[in-house]
Parts: sequence; structure tokens; C-alpha cells
Amino acid sequence: MPLLDTRVPAVLLRIDRDPFHHGTLGAVRSLGRAGVEVHVVADSTGGPVRRSRFVRQMHPPPPPGASPGEISRALLRVAGRLGRPAVLVPMDDASAVAVDRLRDELTPAYLLPATPRGLPERVADKAELVTVCASVDVPHPVTLVPDSPAQATGAAWRLGLPMVAKWSRPWLLPAGSGLRGTVLVRSTRQAGELYARSAEAGSRLVLQAYLPPGPHRDWFFHGYADRSGAVRAGGLGSKQQAWPRGAGLTAVGFWSPNPQVRALAERLIGELGYRGILDLDFRRCGATGRYHLLDFNPRPGAQFRLFADSAGLDVVRALHLDLTGRPLPHGQALVGREFVVENYAPLAALRPAPGGRELAWHARDDLAPGRAMWALWIRHAAGRLRRRLGGTAAAQAPVRAGHGPAAPLPTDEEKASSC
Repeated sequence: MPLLDTRVPAVLLRIDRDPFHHGTLGAVRSLGRAGVEVHVVADSTGGPVRRSRFVRQMHPPPPPGASPGEISRALLRVAGRLGRPAVLVPMDDASAVAVDRLRDELTPAYLLPATPRGLPERVADKAELVTVCASVDVPHPVTLVPDSPAQATGAAWRLGLPMVAKWSRPWLLPAGSGLRGTVLVRSTRQAGELYARSAEAGSRLVLQAYLPPGPHRDWFFHGYADRSGAVRAGGLGSKQQAWPRGAGLTAVGFWSPNPQVRALAERLIGELGYRGILDLDFRRCGATGRYHLLDFNPRPGAQFRLFADSAGLDVVRALHLDLTGRPLPHGQALVGREFVVENYAPLAALRPAPGGRELAWHARDDLAPGRAMWALWIRHAAGRLRRRLGGTAAAQAPVRAGHGPAAPLPTDEEKASSC
């Protein structure tokens, strides 16, 4: 008998249009290799995921800024074509929040974990997470949510500079606005200017004390809380290399033991009654040694395939098994296993990996997505280089009436997705 119930298809939903989201490809391969029919509701234009041999069919995603009704109609169209219940896997925060809101409309067409209603939205919201952490006594960086420009500029006196600025619901940021989910604020003027764009951003500005990165300070916990609340699959990883440097997503990570972080994560999950897949980011404070929760993502993390154990179980397979009523196998943690995102850390992908390695893009049994990624990445890098050179030339040229130099590209710290 196969490990997973291959009679039940899986539908992956991704609203964010990021062609370099390797987590979606990881989920496609994990379920497809187990014999599950995989459907993807996402933008496939030029993206590598659609090239995977494990994708049964790509489906049109909801339009950017889609209403709940539009998202529901898109998913129910897919369900109608399938003709049988499917496991639904949201792959980004916007999808996780939307699916939770639409749960009554989507069942029984889709199988979903019974997490408390509204909890995915609370933990994904950077401002609400402050209250969540306080309610369960989990350390979180000192955070302020200003109500005026004066409060935004005055936050520097309490938090110090630099400080971290986040939009509480980054999935609402409009495309082409130039706004980023997280930036490192270096002046009171910058804080005031960000606050002035709150209406444009679509959510509240959150200002946070900056915890500097350092060796062995960044950790991530991936898990699946089953119907009983037990945390299954997943594991703890240490972030060895990030993109952008010092923060941002995991470019190189290792499966590493850390009982202190594990106990903190499991207590948080238990106190909240969370059910389903989750991805937590922690950073250790160099001054106090305490681990602070930075982000709670109510969906698979992009590097979830790092934590495929000796039985082949990962969080996405755990979700499918649990929702279809099958037992989860008990495998051994493969401590020391490495995960590398090749386009962000190409040299790391070439060095020896005694503990085993999972690559984000390349797979011997599924070569086409890796080739498509490199073709897309080369075009992306060339475009960035042209914009950088164009910005330099514009900055050196005389400014004409009605025109100005191109805005400089953000620094690595400013592009950081978490600090």
C-alpha cells in the first residue's frame, strides 16, 4: 500500500506572484513522488514550477488584489474539475489567510486542518503577533505600532537606531509601489516617511527593536500540528547563510538540534491550539541569550524539504496523511542534513555534504525546473545590473526639469525579510 492515499489529489494555492518560490516546487515534488495527483493554482508565466513532471495541471490564479469571492470562485472551479475532495495547501500568507476566511465555502470540496478560526490571520499579522506572544509569554522584540507621524519618529528614542520597520500585513502591499515588507530604518526622518505611506501600504506600520544577526543566532522551526495537537514531522534548522545577507530567506540551512527553541515552539503551538503546517523564525539576542520569535507563518516555509526524515515524512506529506485519516510513520531525524538554494548560494551547492543535501531547484528525477530557473535567474540578474548601471549614470547626469535620478537599489539589510 502506498504511503499516501493517492485517490485524494492535492491543490497548491499561491497568490503571491514570485517565480523564484522554491517552496512551491518542493511541495509539488514531495506529493508527486508519493503518487498524489498535484494541481497548482498560481501564476505560471515563465515560472519553473510548471515545468515539473509532477504537476498534473496548472490552473489560473485569482487576480492580484482579489476579493475573497474571487479566490473562492477560482478554487471551487478547480474542485469542480476534480470531482472529488482534495487536500488544499496554501503556500503563502495571503493564501493561508484567505483559505481560513473561506473555510465554510470551501468545505467539503477541500480537506482542511481544524485550526481555530481567525488564528492564521492573527499570527501572520506582524502587529497582532506582538499581542499573541505576550498572551503566551513567548519572547518577542520590543515593538511599537505608531498612531501618528510624531509617534513614528519618536520611536527611535525608545527603540534606538537602527530599528526594524515592517508592514503588519505585507501581503497587501501594492505591486509597483516600491514598498517592501521589512526595512532597516536608520533615521527618524525615514520612519516618518514610511508612516506617511500607511494608507498606500494597506496595513499598519510596525517598528521593532533590532536584534543584530550573528553566528548561530538565526533558527527556524517547521512542524505539523495534527488533529490531536501533537507536533509531527518537521524539525529545527540553523540558518547558515541568508539572502539578503544577515537576514532574509534561508539560502543555506542545516537540520540542527536545539532543545530550547523546540520547547518554546511546542509550548506556543499548544497554548494557541494551532492545527496544520507552520513555519516559525527565531533570533537569539546576543545580550541576553533569549530566543525571540520574529515571524509565525501559517503555511509551509520555503525550505521545508530540509526536514524530510528517514521515513520520507515532511510537513506537506504529514498534512495529506492526517487529513485523509492515514497514520504518520515514525522516522528518524536526519540531523546534519543541509538545504541549499542554488541561485542564492551556488558555491555551497558544490561543496561536500556528509550529512546529505536537498537542493531547492535541481533534482535528478525532475531536471526541467532547475534548467528553467537558471534561464530565468540570468535574465533577472541581467535586468538588475542594467537598472543599477542606469541608476549610476542617472545620478551622475545633470538633473533636468521634471526629472530626477533613479532611486538607488536597496541595501541587503533594507531588503531583509526579517530582522
